[in-house]
Amino acid sequence: MTDDEPAPGRRARTRSRLQECALDLFETHGYDQTTVAQIAQVAGVTEMTFFRHFATKDRLVVEDPYDPLIADAVAAQPRRLPPLIRAVEGLRAAWARLPEPAGQDVRRRIRIAAATPSLRAAIAANNAATEQILVDQLVADGTDPAAARVAAAAVLAGITAALLQWSRHDDTALTDAVSAALDTLAARR
Repeated sequence: MTDDEPAPGRRARTRSRLQECALDLFETHGYDQTTVAQIAQVAGVTEMTFFRHFATKDRLVVEDPYDPLIADAVAAQPRRLPPLIRAVEGLRAAWARLPEPAGQDVRRRIRIAAATPSLRAAIAANNAATEQILVDQLVADGTDPAAARVAAAAVLAGITAALLQWSRHDDTALTDAVSAALDTLAARR
């Protein structure tokens, strides 16, 4: 890294380094046994720098930056479709616009989350936030609130189940796992 490198590049590299070091430590010592101070030390930064990138330690594992994209993709679906299909096809459209994530990093994060009981609350909060975004968008487009809640919950449960299954197997692409889950929810499988 040079001093003349643009700040966004340095920021992205530091964030990536923090996450990589954290995942290594979590896999070696366990999530609960690893401290923010240890992560910062291994990454070669201060704890303050850590907190500039991640508000809490659990955000290293459960952070999900895709919610606004999902809401926009659901809003773009034809309103004549049933709420479950709108949510499924919205997620499918959002997923199609995303670059394939670094599969092994995502797989590692999901494996750690699945194996760490203390992360369940953070996972539930993250899923609840995504579910609420789906509900809000469906309701804003005229869907009955109860139907919107059921559709959003079904989609999130399906995606979560698919991600947990995917994380246990190294022979499946993330895109394939997500597509299969969405196909199942849309009764295409």
